[in-house]
This record gives sequence, C-alpha cells and structure tokens, in this order.
Amino acid sequence: MSILLSHLLPNHLKTNDMLKEFKNFIMTGNVIDFAVAVIMAGAIGLVINGFVADIIMPIVGEFAGGVDFANLKYVLTEASGTEGEAGYVAENAVRWGAWVNTIVNLLIVGFVMFLLVKAYNKTKTPPAPPAPSGPSQEELLTQIRDLLKK
Repeated sequence: MSILLSHLLPNHLKTNDMLKEFKNFIMTGNVIDFAVAVIMAGAIGLVINGFVADIIMPIVGEFAGGVDFANLKYVLTEASGTEGEAGYVAENAVRWGAWVNTIVNLLIVGFVMFLLVKAYNKTKTPPAPPAPSGPSQEELLTQIRDLLKK
C-alpha cells in the first residue's frame, strides 16, 4: 500500500518528508510551550473549581444565612410522575445558584491570572537602552574641516 502511495504522491508529499517536517514543527519551542500551557490550564481549572465549590461557596453560603448556592433555582415546571415510568416529566428550572458559583469561579480565575501575569512581568528584564548615537557623517566632516583650518 505504501509503495502505491509513494508513486502516486508528488515528491513534496512523501511520507518520510512529511514525518520529518511534522517532527520539526512539533519540536519547536512554541508548540511544546503551548501544549504544556493547555495541560496546566486544565489542571488549574480543576483546582479552582474545587476551591470555589468546596471552600469559598460554603463560606459565602454561611454568611448568607446557611444557603447552599448550588441548589438555588427558580422552578418553571415541577417534575411530575415517577422517574423511569411512562409519562414522567423532569423538572424544568433556572439554576441561578449554579450561575452564581460560576461567576465567583470566573472572578477567582481572573484574579489568579492577574497575579500570574504580574509575577511574569516582574521576571522579564527591561530592554537595554539604545546605544547613544554618535555624530553624523556631516558632523564628522565638519569637525575634520575645522581641525584642518587650524
């Protein structure tokens, strides 16, 4: 099969060349850095979701009178019947408490990202000031002329 494909494909699409090109692309620093960033962002997202759901929202709920925000909802249609039987209608509700949890989560993620960017910016070295420019060619020629006149 690969023999047939190698005769049909133009030279720039041969398998070995494509694999080499793909390897060079993958091994560049930007792709590796991006892959690590995506994986770390997923892990940090899980940690922050756990922090919000398990630590922050119970504290906020306690100060709000013992309310569990995750269960707050406005019911549009009550559930009717028995689940699993014919004619069962599931509850239809606007879960605004879960939305509040999501907003708190967003604020915390935004704050953490702000701190990360701020710390990163502190580690960057400021660009070196440009070298002072010397006299122009005309100024040098004028100085030489003035020295020769003396």
